[in-house]
Amino acid sequence: MIKTILIATDFSLESLDIVKKILKKKNEQNDGTRYNILFVSGYDMGDSIRELLFTTKTSLLSKIRSQEFCDAYSIINNKYPELINKITCDIFTGSFQRTFNAYLEAMNVDEAYYSSSISKNLHRNQFEITKFLKKNKIVEPQEIITEAPQFIPEKGRLAEVFL
Repeated sequence: MIKTILIATDFSLESLDIVKKILKKKNEQNDGTRYNILFVSGYDMGDSIRELLFTTKTSLLSKIRSQEFCDAYSIINNKYPELINKITCDIFTGSFQRTFNAYLEAMNVDEAYYSSSISKNLHRNQFEITKFLKKNKIVEPQEIITEAPQFIPEKGRLAEVFL
């Protein structure tokens, strides 16, 4: 069986702690379920006709998602190959709750997770989808508490994934 997990993210390395905790818990359950991991962040497209016509999701993701983030989630993907079916990054560009609910239904989301501590790394025009996630009627979102260790020799670097 394949289930889809939505993770509200800002595409920082700290948001990958949510995935590590979830997959560790799922690995202990060992029920044979595989997961599609969907990282989602909100993005305000604005009112510019030029932006609306000529901006693609790929170009937006390349602006707000770092290469370190991509490398880190591929490391996690390699660590749990029996649990992860695929990992996808996406942006939500709507501004209404019903649009977000339709997005959840379209993506067949079974579980949703967020952390209140990841909102400090948002880029320009990026917004948190946590408020939409909390109000939706499709899935029950769960908050994952992520605490950073006091001392990390390579804070903000790929080495954080191995902690």
